[in-house]
Amino acid sequence: MSNDLLDLSNAFANAAEKAGNSTVLVNARRRIPATGVAITADLILTADHAVERDEDITVLLADGTQVNATIAGRDPGTDLLVLKLEKNAATPAEKAPPARVGQLALAVGRPSPAGIEASLGTVSAINGPVRTPRGQLEKFYRTDTTPYPGFSGGPLVDAAGRVLGINTSGFGRGMSITIPADIAWEIAAELAKNGSIKRGYLGIRSQPVELNAAAQAALKREQAAGLLIIGLEPNDPADAGGMLVGDTLVGINGHPVADHDDLFAQLTGAVVGKSTPLEVLRGGQPLTLNATIQESKPQPETESRNHGHRHGRR
Repeated sequence: MSNDLLDLSNAFANAAEKAGNSTVLVNARRRIPATGVAITADLILTADHAVERDEDITVLLADGTQVNATIAGRDPGTDLLVLKLEKNAATPAEKAPPARVGQLALAVGRPSPAGIEASLGTVSAINGPVRTPRGQLEKFYRTDTTPYPGFSGGPLVDAAGRVLGINTSGFGRGMSITIPADIAWEIAAELAKNGSIKRGYLGIRSQPVELNAAAQAALKREQAAGLLIIGLEPNDPADAGGMLVGDTLVGINGHPVADHDDLFAQLTGAVVGKSTPLEVLRGGQPLTLNATIQESKPQPETESRNHGHRHGRR
């Protein structure tokens, strides 16, 4: 074995050991426990789907200490949940710079009291944005690491043991993805503060439509598509703001809207409760309306998976 290969092997073993100091076992569901990552001394970030009960939650730290925990906030839309420990006892993880395609990485889990487990692979792709059953992820990583049982909520780490992101298999289809650390930490901060993530709601039903040359000329910009409004919820934001069935939504708050992903990306908590300009084409001519964006109402999971045309409802 060459010294270079031995050095690489030792580096990843050291990375797993370092990451393991901040990687915890979350006991909040039947059968296999889940994994979590300490983001502060008293806050644990894990996967929402892996926490099946609201009470009697315990967290096993790297040193073997068991600590009681309560749910500080959860977001099914990104499959992230924050637990608050009853005392400051955890070792916070260190965030890594954003991942690069081809980068070697370790998926780390603590699915049993026996200790950490790890799987080596590469970051194979960086994708996004993508709609989830109850929300949207702006970006996610795909890796060829092995998502062993109990790894959800655990970290993907670089060769220095720093966290690249949070692993989860909670979006189904047998696929495990990684939520980048900068996104996960930002969501965790809002969950710890507010208990949930605000998302905007327009109250429209829409479908993508191509914009012809005349429409683009009227907009004075190149934009290949928009959203044709085929239905409005009575007295909800778009209806109250003057939008009509047959309008084509082409922009929100100064940002072009060409498809439903663009729409979801603009309906963030930042616009909830605010009068927000909506750019539409009506009769081929541009028109700016203003709508006060409401906070999205929780939906049953079965309804949220029916993507149909009920977009802007989340």
